[in-house]
Amino acid sequence: MSILAESSWLLLVLLVLLGAGVWIAPVLLITGYVGMALFTQAPSGPIMATTIWSASSNWALTSLPLFIWMGEILFRSRISQDMFRGLAPWVGRLPGGLVHTNVLGCGIFAAISGSSAATAATIGRMTVPELTKRGYEPAMVAGSLAGAGTLGLLIPPSIIMIVYGVAADVSIARLFVAGVLPGLLLMALFSGFIAIWALARPELQPPREAAVSLEDKLAAGKYLLPTVVLIAAVVGSIYTGVATPTESAALGVLGALMLSAWSSSLSRAVFVEGVTGAVKTSCMITFILMGASFLTASMGFTGIPRALAEWIAQQGLAPWQLIAMLTALFMVLGCFIDGISMVVLTAAVILPSVKAAGIDLLWFGIFTVLVVEMAQITPPVGFNLYVLQNLTGKDMFYIARASLPFFLLMATAVVLIWVFPQIVTVLPAQMFNLAK
Repeated sequence: MSILAESSWLLLVLLVLLGAGVWIAPVLLITGYVGMALFTQAPSGPIMATTIWSASSNWALTSLPLFIWMGEILFRSRISQDMFRGLAPWVGRLPGGLVHTNVLGCGIFAAISGSSAATAATIGRMTVPELTKRGYEPAMVAGSLAGAGTLGLLIPPSIIMIVYGVAADVSIARLFVAGVLPGLLLMALFSGFIAIWALARPELQPPREAAVSLEDKLAAGKYLLPTVVLIAAVVGSIYTGVATPTESAALGVLGALMLSAWSSSLSRAVFVEGVTGAVKTSCMITFILMGASFLTASMGFTGIPRALAEWIAQQGLAPWQLIAMLTALFMVLGCFIDGISMVVLTAAVILPSVKAAGIDLLWFGIFTVLVVEMAQITPPVGFNLYVLQNLTGKDMFYIARASLPFFLLMATAVVLIWVFPQIVTVLPAQMFNLAK
């Protein structure tokens, strides 16, 4: 049977199972098993056992449940509320006013969360009622929060970066460092758009916030201090080479527990809820990675990725054309499945083609995170849209329309990192050269 026919059969199996509502992890395992059983002579059972064991015993995965647990603890603590109190005096007089707290708050919380949905939900619970009460345009409040919430995927520590690093065999520490400048770029684009929109539509703006003295601003900064200290401890330990991502994650959990206790928001119920939430999310992601590892092995035995890479090479596609194709593919997939599933589902097929095109896998990891961010605000399976729907009471398509400008800004960021790849590569190159 030809490679095209084999690919078509496996794609059919995949789509039928997904359409039937089967969970992603079993879909990956079943598709891999069908591919090996029908199109190879390799022993499916032993290979499934060894690949699943290798995936689940990967040392890099140990940081995943710890970062998730850290985010769960902070999600339930008073630290997030204090963050709004610390930011508001600094941005109240800017064009767009307190809407900027969505961007800055999400950027800060992303650095201690790693989850897009958790970032949008945590910051949204603080800002949506307050901004609505003060008369800010509801569409801009919802759109800015939906867009900025995706920073939880890009600004380290990022759960999806850990997943990509494991799937692509790329250094997670380098990925974390590479995400910093693109994350700051997105924050600048978001805040710049909010300011321009506010200047262009002054009739939609509430009265300007009262002026706050520098002394009062500095006094409000004390509410940001715990968060800043935790970020410096977690992210700084990775950047300086003092700790591995796993060690810094353990440090983050300890710091989050201490801050939660210090803010008097750590109770037995909060602790149990945090552990339970972290276990559920970690098990889901690990199960998906197990299925993805077997599918990757199965695809290798069938020869489909190699044939696909050779086909792409024969087409003479320029690297930018390949990136354009992959962007469109991720946008389509994002309408139906979540970001982590997108990464593990496509890695086995896409990465050989990316390597054949000569594209740096570190750069491609940040590109992947950016397009997955875009998928977070595309209906009907945009996770951030669901979060904002619950917070605002608006329907999903209202939130999607409000998020459209921020979707386009993310697309602009993709173009910018393609034209100027140094935005992604310069920081890891400098930091890891210094570490040597």
